[in-house]
Amino acid sequence: MPDAPSSSLACDTLILGGGTAGCVLAARLSEDAHRQVILVEAGRDISAQDIPADISARYPGRAYLDTRNIWARLSALMGAGNAPRQPRRYEQARLLGGGSAINALMANRGAPGDYDEWESLGAEGWGWRDCLPVFRAIEADRDFSGPLHGTDGPIIVRRISHGAISPFVDGVMRTLDARGYPIRPDQNGEWLDGAYRGTVAVSDDGSRQPTSLAYLTSDVRRRPNLRVITDHQARRLLTDGGRITGAELDSPAGSLTIDAAQVVLAAGAIHSPALLLRSGIGPASELRALGIPVVADRAGIGRNLMEHPSIAVATWLPPAFRERNPDEHHEQAIWRYSSGLAGAPAGDMHAAILSRAGWHCVGRRTGCLFFWVNKSWSRGSVRLAAADPVAEPLVDFRMLSDERDLMRLCEALRMGAELLLDPRLDGARDVVFPASYSPRVAQIAVPGRWNAFQRGTLAALLDAAGPLRAALIRTVVSEGITIRDLLTDESALTDFVRRNVGGTWHPSGTCRMGRSDDPQAVTTARGEVIGVAALRVADASLMPSIPRANTNMPTIMIAERIAAFIRAEG
Repeated sequence: MPDAPSSSLACDTLILGGGTAGCVLAARLSEDAHRQVILVEAGRDISAQDIPADISARYPGRAYLDTRNIWARLSALMGAGNAPRQPRRYEQARLLGGGSAINALMANRGAPGDYDEWESLGAEGWGWRDCLPVFRAIEADRDFSGPLHGTDGPIIVRRISHGAISPFVDGVMRTLDARGYPIRPDQNGEWLDGAYRGTVAVSDDGSRQPTSLAYLTSDVRRRPNLRVITDHQARRLLTDGGRITGAELDSPAGSLTIDAAQVVLAAGAIHSPALLLRSGIGPASELRALGIPVVADRAGIGRNLMEHPSIAVATWLPPAFRERNPDEHHEQAIWRYSSGLAGAPAGDMHAAILSRAGWHCVGRRTGCLFFWVNKSWSRGSVRLAAADPVAEPLVDFRMLSDERDLMRLCEALRMGAELLLDPRLDGARDVVFPASYSPRVAQIAVPGRWNAFQRGTLAALLDAAGPLRAALIRTVVSEGITIRDLLTDESALTDFVRRNVGGTWHPSGTCRMGRSDDPQAVTTARGEVIGVAALRVADASLMPSIPRANTNMPTIMIAERIAAFIRAEG
């Protein structure tokens, strides 16, 4: 278990945020026995000795719904323009291991061009040639070797076997192949359009590998120069002139001050910029309006917020095509394709082919194509609602504010419907209907007796409905909207996508790397916050542009590289 801290501590390197990146940083920096490292996490500890079953499982459907695992009061605005602007709960991890402890376990990297783009945007030394060796060092690929793959890293990656793949997912892949999107073997191989079995981070015993286990092993935790402190939230950074000297934390026992020679923020793309802003580092006019003394005027902090805008098409599954193993990972395959939109790179669109749409009885009966814009152009922001560290920041993704993202997501819904309605899938699917991760869907998925009763009743009714199933789904599930409505009415399709767009839990970009003379850059290419001494950022907020990938493996790569920069400097 982590140490119980006193009211004041000191170290060489203080890492604030024990998520995906923070655990990597702590493990790598504490390899230097002469460096005293403290890792602080706001949530609870997760170790090999006490990892809950819902987190260790390779099916993650319950872990991210458990409010003990997330910032339960965090919400965000999704869409933009004339769409409804009611904030929705936005699930972000709040436990040791962060997103790697509750995410969908996908272990893809994105396209080589994503990292070359970072370099072109001012992140010198972050091109594909620089990042690929780190990606290889991270992974132990159980299926492929060669110049694109690692074999002995801390994260084991694999693809689902022939015997375990869902018959629905297999049928969709075969249909894609017949429609001109070839079935290809390796999602992390050559960047090509097609259908792939998804690359997932699943251990040899079939369980999740959060960085709190894969990097913070029992041996690492026993290092005398590493201290892991959980259930402590950073209030603000401590400053002396233009230098960061530590941080002030809140804990169940009261306030804790940690003095540090340097501080590394790894609290994620929402809470890292929020902590900077509360500490007086950010757009000066906004800070003054909240009564926060300005330490450094950096206009880019909290800007450039990125996500992968999403929408879904689902189908009720006949019994023979439902997932046979309730413990099996659900995102078994993906469809990568190019929109052909002017200026869009190859593989700018993505669909997760889900064997089940949720952990519960309704979800087990539902197959799904979960689409997202893999290279989005819309940008949002993170701002403070108040100087009080207890108040969650104001998060506005402004998804689809760039018309090109709206166009591609509308076309994705249309393509997904046409795919599921393909006669080749006759018998493998029933009613096809539009879907989204709406607040209503999220609420009904929360564990509890009343929700369980509602879900069980609906599942039984839908199974028994026969020819009335389409009408029941239209009335109860899709709120009066049918696929035919959307395919025959462009205005209705656009309106549906605007109102129902969601994210993929891939926030990034709010402390982006860049050149020191770029007024919108927050850090140098080595993660150093511009204009402030002894302070770095090392998480997904550094990304200058969003990669065509689930962001967990890119975030691990970032943490590995920033740790290497710090160690090289002594």
